[in-house]
Amino acid sequence: MNLIKFMEEFPDEISCKLKFKEIRDQEGVVCRNCGSKDHYWLSTIWQYQCKQCKTRTTLRSGTVMQSSKLSFKYWLIAMHLVTSTKKPFSALELQRQIGHKFYEPIWYMMQKLRKTMGIRDSQYKLDKVVELDEGFFESVNTDKNHEGRSQKRKRGRGSQKQTKVVVMASTVQPEKKPGKHKKSTKFRYVKMVVVDNLKSSTMNQIVKEAIDESSIVITDNYPSYNGVLDHVKCHESHNASGVIANKVLPWVHTMISNAKRNFLGIHHMISKKYFQDYVDEFCYKVNRRYFGHQLFDRLLVACVKYNYKAFVNVS
Repeated sequence: MNLIKFMEEFPDEISCKLKFKEIRDQEGVVCRNCGSKDHYWLSTIWQYQCKQCKTRTTLRSGTVMQSSKLSFKYWLIAMHLVTSTKKPFSALELQRQIGHKFYEPIWYMMQKLRKTMGIRDSQYKLDKVVELDEGFFESVNTDKNHEGRSQKRKRGRGSQKQTKVVVMASTVQPEKKPGKHKKSTKFRYVKMVVVDNLKSSTMNQIVKEAIDESSIVITDNYPSYNGVLDHVKCHESHNASGVIANKVLPWVHTMISNAKRNFLGIHHMISKKYFQDYVDEFCYKVNRRYFGHQLFDRLLVACVKYNYKAFVNVS
């Protein structure tokens, strides 16, 4: 939805709480004590009460907002700004827009939203024809040596400035013959996974978790991809170097290029520790590029659905 419609629908804190309660009622409330799904709504104190054991559950409890002291309006404004733009939205800019005094709670809120996006996308596997390759993104490494000093930087593939990301792009053959300067395949979905190394065992685990076993996987001839065939229907390995790489793995390189431009234009430099959260946000928005105004509602549902325990590693 656009900004005017958002302000008309959510003019105050009460309207935001009612919207959140509406989504939570649709998804259902599970008692943390006995697991029952039958609850009363205590309107005077804005809490649910279990019909079985009388345990009370707040409106925030068990959602992404658990333990947060920020208002519901702040949360919904953040969701709106994140989903209404194709580009990323920084926590510093959000702080400026809503006029909050402190940066840290706004940053934590944004990180929780990004983790929600990542968890939501992790529920699905890529299928059809999947292009797979690794990308190297510039990041900030805060690791120290035993003396408390920054580690001496290496050059090239093993540089501490580079974060290794495994990129997978699902594609299909288009119904119509593509134009002269169009790619030969049609892009569907993308997944990105930050890894510590590019060993064969790491690649095999990612393929097993992220790609359906009925898929066809296309890679270059990097040795770490030799075991991919054990987890999928077919594996095509090509000698992809230089200009040839853009023809063999066109959509993977397009996604890597788009992600780099997104990060450089908004965030400038991202810590390696939180890099997965930022690529999750990028993939979530790309995979739902045709949702339009529904993207806000889908993110709100995800924020209601996923328990706070999924975010224990944010700090």
